[in-house]
Amino acid sequence: MAHRPTVIRTVSALRKALAPFRSRGQGIALVPTLGALHRGHLALVKEAQKRARRVVVSIFVNPTQFAPHEDFGSYPRQFETDMAALTEAKADIVWAPSSEVMYPQGFATRLAPEGAALAGLEDKFRPHFFGGVATVVAKLFTQVSPDFAIFGQKDYQQLRVVTQMAKDLDLPLKVIGLPTVREKDGLALSSRNVYLSELERMHAPVLYRTLLTCAGRIKAGEPIEMVLEEGRLDITRAEFALDYLEARHALTLAPIASLKDGPIRLLVAAKIGKTRLIDNLGV
Repeated sequence: MAHRPTVIRTVSALRKALAPFRSRGQGIALVPTLGALHRGHLALVKEAQKRARRVVVSIFVNPTQFAPHEDFGSYPRQFETDMAALTEAKADIVWAPSSEVMYPQGFATRLAPEGAALAGLEDKFRPHFFGGVATVVAKLFTQVSPDFAIFGQKDYQQLRVVTQMAKDLDLPLKVIGLPTVREKDGLALSSRNVYLSELERMHAPVLYRTLLTCAGRIKAGEPIEMVLEEGRLDITRAEFALDYLEARHALTLAPIASLKDGPIRLLVAAKIGKTRLIDNLGV
């Protein structure tokens, strides 16, 4: 039977647990999560184990990245199921602080990222989001002090923001982005997929199929904006309420007009029923 990861809930206990690893020169990788783990998260754990001798998985549903109208209260929480998965995956430590530990009384410092965080994508619809993400991830990085931090590319704008934040603050770690893990029909794995009805689940892969079609046409030299406009129509015809379908520079997320301005990343966000899905794809 696999050894159950050590669950730690205070910063002092976390640092005490990590000290022996460091004294033995064992590298540490961090996989930050909100819990409700799926195969995508476990792929991040597997990559972390390739990069470092010890793996810390954080489970923290961060209240500062949810707006009042969003699903903080109903976000899936399944700690024992997550622990079973992480036991099977042979993670070393689960860092599971409470909100009171992460944001104690008197907490008064928050990051205000710019650059990719103000690209007019997720930030346009969730203006609170990247300040909350940057602040909590900076705390996780300083609490764990990992050599590597492993993120999925599904939240692509978040990955760019976190990567830039670590660089700008001279944090001594490398941020790694792993390709999105998908269902057989292309739907990007997400903890929020459990909200989809059976009919909505049938329509959901339209986002990925549209990204594939658009990427192929743009790569073939068709005008970007024309391709995107037709892609937007395809998504709305599939019963989605579209927030955006955009082509952006893959590193800066600045708007892009042609292939020569690349590398290009296509990014999409749309709501079907009550569930908001995001996805992205390189051209």
